[in-house]
Amino acid sequence: MEHEYSRYSEGLILPRPDRIMAMEQYARDNRVPIMQLEGMEALLQLLRMQRPGRILEIGTAIGYSAIRMAEALPGTEVVTIEREPAMQQKAEENIGRSAAKGRIRLVRGDALELEDGLPEGPFDALFIDAAKGQYRRFFDIYEPLLSGRGVIYCDNMFMHGLAAEDPKDIPRKNRTMIRKLKAFTEWLMTHPGYDSALLPVGDGLMISTKKEPTEEGAAL
Repeated sequence: MEHEYSRYSEGLILPRPDRIMAMEQYARDNRVPIMQLEGMEALLQLLRMQRPGRILEIGTAIGYSAIRMAEALPGTEVVTIEREPAMQQKAEENIGRSAAKGRIRLVRGDALELEDGLPEGPFDALFIDAAKGQYRRFFDIYEPLLSGRGVIYCDNMFMHGLAAEDPKDIPRKNRTMIRKLKAFTEWLMTHPGYDSALLPVGDGLMISTKKEPTEEGAAL
């Protein structure tokens, strides 16, 4: 039944521009992990409501989500980080064809190793869509760059259903990554500074907003 709901909702999504749909087809043909369409549309709608001035994305791939975010949010700047040279090249080509190319900046490098080369904050939104076993480290490094109204979005929280499987049923090569992803999910859901919700759209989208200070905390 869930698959039928997903198929129905995706059928309601309007066609994208030809160059966007060409990117989607390229990703399918070359097994490039871009955001699932249903999740992408949900993220864009959440961002339209938030209206961030600047977005930091961890994990560019071919530039699909960076382009879609920038084009959906006129005036918003997107800074996106990618470590793989082949992906960097393809992303630059795709960004160059975007109507929002002047508002997208690609940072070449490993997001875990930039150190002094970190993008300059603050950012109003942080979108994490890179190595799933490293989500906690991405959070620790880049969360301090968020503005006071910053929101964190994390994709692939279900990891194609593996996060819900019994550990013994998960392929051995994926077990460590899934264990780390689940530990991050549980940690973030109980984080003292954030309210989080895991939405069952696409491959699982986590949204975390900063908690409002309590009257007691404000008095301190």
